[in-house]
Amino acid sequence: MIKPHHTLLILPVLAVLSLASCANRTMESLSEDALPIVGTAYTGHTFPAAIRPFGMVSPGPDTGLKDWKHCSGYHYDDDTILGFSQTHMSGTGCPDMCDLMLIPITGEPGDKTGSKFSHENEQAKPGWYSVTLEDYDIRCEVTTTDRCPFYKFTYPAGKPAGVIFDMTHGNDEKTLDCDVRAVGKNAVQGFRHSKGFINDHVQYFYAEFSEPINEARPLALEGESCSKLYVNLPVGKTVLVKMGVSTVSEETAKNNLRDGIPGWNFDKVRREATMAWDNALSLIKAEFNTPEERQTFYTALYHSLIVPNLITDADGGYRGWDKAVHNSQGRDLYTNYSLWDTYRALHPLLDIIAPERNVDFINSMLERYKQIGSVPINEYGTCETYCMIGYHALPVISEAILLDLEGFDKELAFEAMKAITEDRDRGVGYYIDYGYIPCDLEKESVSQTLEYAFDDWCLAQAALKLGKKEEAETYLKRASCWRNLFDPSTGFMRGKMADGSWRTPFNPEFMTHEFMTVADYTEGNAWQYTFYVPHEIKEYVAMAGGDEAFAAKLDEFFTRPVKAEDNTVGDVTGLIGQYAQGNEPSHQAAYMFDYVGKSYKTQELVSKIKKELFSNSPDGLCGNDDCGQMSAWYIFSSLGFYPVAPCSGQMAIGSPSVKKAVITIPGGKTFTVLAPEASGENIYVKGVKLNGTPLEDPFLQLDDILKGGVMEFDMGPEPGNAW
Repeated sequence: MIKPHHTLLILPVLAVLSLASCANRTMESLSEDALPIVGTAYTGHTFPAAIRPFGMVSPGPDTGLKDWKHCSGYHYDDDTILGFSQTHMSGTGCPDMCDLMLIPITGEPGDKTGSKFSHENEQAKPGWYSVTLEDYDIRCEVTTTDRCPFYKFTYPAGKPAGVIFDMTHGNDEKTLDCDVRAVGKNAVQGFRHSKGFINDHVQYFYAEFSEPINEARPLALEGESCSKLYVNLPVGKTVLVKMGVSTVSEETAKNNLRDGIPGWNFDKVRREATMAWDNALSLIKAEFNTPEERQTFYTALYHSLIVPNLITDADGGYRGWDKAVHNSQGRDLYTNYSLWDTYRALHPLLDIIAPERNVDFINSMLERYKQIGSVPINEYGTCETYCMIGYHALPVISEAILLDLEGFDKELAFEAMKAITEDRDRGVGYYIDYGYIPCDLEKESVSQTLEYAFDDWCLAQAALKLGKKEEAETYLKRASCWRNLFDPSTGFMRGKMADGSWRTPFNPEFMTHEFMTVADYTEGNAWQYTFYVPHEIKEYVAMAGGDEAFAAKLDEFFTRPVKAEDNTVGDVTGLIGQYAQGNEPSHQAAYMFDYVGKSYKTQELVSKIKKELFSNSPDGLCGNDDCGQMSAWYIFSSLGFYPVAPCSGQMAIGSPSVKKAVITIPGGKTFTVLAPEASGENIYVKGVKLNGTPLEDPFLQLDDILKGGVMEFDMGPEPGNAW
């Protein structure tokens, strides 16, 4: 079913953010239209904390910890703020981070910490967050640089003022070691070493106060180390607290602070954060019919530019993947790769609007390879979690090779990609030996086989580009392994045993997850994975019975209801029939009608998904944003095209919701999308012209976007004759 939006959640947000003014927003203030509060309700798992584009820190509020609801540390339904931590995970399905907590209080510290708050007294904008802690009557604001949180606490008159530093607070399994202590007249420094979803996570900090510290008192001691420190401050003042954060040491955290915030001008740092977001969001300047659509779009673009996150200090130092301290020699390096999600649309989006970022990310992956011999699979905090399947660094790196992006070692990149395909762990050995992963030897066998096949196809394209014909032949053969799991008698991708027999009994609607004893699919079912052959769609359609049979199967996919007893996976949300927009495996499925002569159905479905499963409200995401993948899907779909198969060089055309969009392409070029008649009624494409020439099929080449030009949509209320 389609999840209804909760109208009651919208009203306080609109009151705060002045929705009515958005219709006249200038291009220079695009950050006003990005709403960090979107996705913080329901299961979006986003956060309202302050962050710069791809920044190291994300200082902001925590309202709960250590459960699926609070993966980011914040949930809109809560009414209590525990305090303010400096790192958060954006839109993921696993809780962690929320390190280095500050808790502003009045009065003497006691057993109770945290405070009630209301959304009427809360504001969140890109790079800035503000709230009133009602129990203490403290107005709290925070902004940030790339590496340095900056707080402003306005205390009431007549009450003792203070801040508690809590090094045991975190959204992980446990604190392994920590310490916090006052240094000098107005500074505090410390560290936290923790274990959880991120197995080995270390954060150091150095903080300075704008007012002298009256007293620094340990509240909790662990041996000779202090885990909680109370800092007493002058009464009734507005106190600024600026922090440097580092993975290396307290001293490098101090250096980051000296480099990032040399003075005490909070408003200046906030303006610079706003400017950073205005510049980033201006990579796509779009016009819409309504302010709600505009806000939803720019919020999605904002969420697409948060992760991966910087790990290098101002001097290039960082704690590496091998846990030793290294220096990047002036190059920014990044971590936090939710690649099972983001290879689908986020990285392809960056290849268009910010390819230099993907080059930075690839160089980070290659530094990791040089240190520990592997590119990332599902990495957070420079720790491999192995949380998801596939080796989806390959589409990201391969497409950069195919696009001739400069700034990374392509031979080393190919070596690194090849190495992970030869690592026989995680079912790869079975995949090589059997041509599929037997379901009686490895869990999630169907999903793993299909995703390895796609990744291998991407590597084959890179091999061809680099003139490695022998490797290309090997990986093209592996890319066809999906054929071994297609059961023509049922029309589904299905679990197969090592002896070649199908697993029985078989229920294509039953959703599975890795925690189940029998789990042939990853966070999904046979319906959602049966359409995952993005790289050989023509061959798959032929095997599945031809265009009409395949289109009929797609129709059933989007109309067959999910039974409550079959949906046992919390991540599978945003349902239209068996299709789940709230999870990634079938994100390309609505566009597959383009491949079987039914483009008008793609246009209908994409329009329905955008309208009913995305909004500008706190519950405006129908599932985990997963480090920007959900949002990147929306960006592409609003522009009118989508990368069904990254590394194919092709976009499938959908139904645009922009009236006009100007995409900045590196090299001083622009690609303009024009759809002046597009509206809630005019969802059908009557025709498309590229630089004045009609398109003969519902596909756009990536090269045509990157060369710059103009794409014109002719839209109408009824299915057109195009294609």
